[in-house]
Amino acid sequence: MLHTRKAVAAAIGLVAALSLTACNGDDNASDSTQASPTASADKAGGTGTGGSDQGANASTGGADQADQSADTGTGGSDQGADTSTGGDSDGKVGICRTDELEVAAADNTTDKTEGVVTVSFKNSGGSNCRISGFAGVDLKTSQGDTFSVDRNGEQALPQLLKEGETAAFNITFPVNNSGGSGVQLTDIVVTPPNETKHVTLKWPAGTLPVTDGEDSGKLEISPVGKVSDSPAG
Repeated sequence: MLHTRKAVAAAIGLVAALSLTACNGDDNASDSTQASPTASADKAGGTGTGGSDQGANASTGGADQADQSADTGTGGSDQGADTSTGGDSDGKVGICRTDELEVAAADNTTDKTEGVVTVSFKNSGGSNCRISGFAGVDLKTSQGDTFSVDRNGEQALPQLLKEGETAAFNITFPVNNSGGSGVQLTDIVVTPPNETKHVTLKWPAGTLPVTDGEDSGKLEISPVGKVSDSPAG
C-alpha cells in the first residue's frame, strides 16, 4: 500500500513537472512570438518611414531643381526676347538713321506733263529700324537758289524696315514743255523722316518750266512708304 502511494505521488510529481515545463515553454513561445515581430516591425517600419521621408525629401529636392530649371528657362526666354528685338537699349526698334540708309534718286517719269523722281531708303544698318512720315526735301538750281518742296497731304503710315528692305517717296514736278531752257535743277537735299542729318543727291530728271508761282503746287512730295518687292538682302 505504501508502495502504491509512493508510485502515485511520483506520477503526480511527474505530471506537475511536465505541466510546469509546458507553461514555461508557452511563456517563452509567447515572448518570442511577441518580441520578434515587434522588433521586426519597428525596424521595418523605421526603415520604411525613413525611406519615405527621404524619398519625399528627394522628390522635394527634385521639384526645387525643376523650379530652378524653370526659372533658368524663363530667364533664357526673357533674354532671347530682349535680344531678338534689337534697336534701342530698352528693346524697342529705333528709327532709321541717315548713316544706316542707302539713299538714291531715280527718274520714273512716264507722263508728258507730270514728272516723277523717286527717292529710296535702303536699310543697310544691320538691324530693323522704323521709318515714318515725310522726308525733308530741298532742291538746288544751277543759279545757286534753294527752295523747299511741300508735302502732298497724304497720310503717312509707319513702316518697319528689316535689313535690306527699302522704303521710298516720290517727288512730283511739272514737266517743262515750254520749249525754253526752263529751270535746271542740280541737287536734291534729302533728310530722312525724324532725322537731322541730310544727304545730297544729283537731280536725275529734266528741267522745270519757268512760272510765276501759279503752278508751284504741282511740285510736291509724298509720304515715305515701304517698297513691297524690295529684296531681303
